[in-house]
Amino acid sequence: MTSLQTRIWHEVPEPGDPFAVRVARCHGYDVFGDMLGHCRWVELLFLLFRGEAPSSGQAALLEDLAVALANPGPRDPAVHAAMASATGGATAAAALMAALAVGAGRQGGARDVFDALTGWERCGLDVPAWQAWMRSAGEPALSIWPAAERPAGFDGQAVQTSGIVLRTLSGLCVHAPAERLRWLAAHRGALEAAAGRPLAMTGVAAAVLADLGFDAEQGEMLHLLLRLPGAAAHALEQRALGYKRFPFPAVQLEDDPGQAVGAS
Repeated sequence: MTSLQTRIWHEVPEPGDPFAVRVARCHGYDVFGDMLGHCRWVELLFLLFRGEAPSSGQAALLEDLAVALANPGPRDPAVHAAMASATGGATAAAALMAALAVGAGRQGGARDVFDALTGWERCGLDVPAWQAWMRSAGEPALSIWPAAERPAGFDGQAVQTSGIVLRTLSGLCVHAPAERLRWLAAHRGALEAAAGRPLAMTGVAAAVLADLGFDAEQGEMLHLLLRLPGAAAHALEQRALGYKRFPFPAVQLEDDPGQAVGAS
């Protein structure tokens, strides 16, 4: 019999029943014996991904990031996709999958965070290195992803840095582990000038995740996860409102089959 291989999770079965779990440990910590009732959700998230318990400063920083990312708002494409799915009668899982699919890309999505975290790995706290890296942002992608149209972590639509991005940046800088975030705040002007774009929330998130020790793949996954609460809540609200109160965009058909039928 083949066994599952994982360093993350260990289960001890109940005596006489191998399918009932008596003890479950996450990286050695007894989840239901020692952690339940004594730790925060973000502490378990950190433990799951990093394999070690966070310090109090790391947990506080991750928790504040989770608050900032929890609801991107109904104008965000990922949230909007979940709302459209729900108002059309899709299941809860389908609405969340719609949000994940739309929120996964390079245009303000999780892949943008992946790219920005790659920038932190390559450039560190070096402004000239970041400027050189940004100049190469338009190179063709060597993967399933299309080439980036702008430097990662910077806004592709806004003409100025939004108030919520600035408040998140300044608010999270107070945490002790936020070394890269404070550097980003201090050099934001030079980096925005090099990018030709204002800083985006994905850029702030990437700096925080780098400060917390997450690599690019871990950061991409966490970004997808942490933005789901808002998508779920707006999907439920829109389902109750119905499709007649959903702002579907106008559709202009270049080849209208209705006109062709009428002409015949």
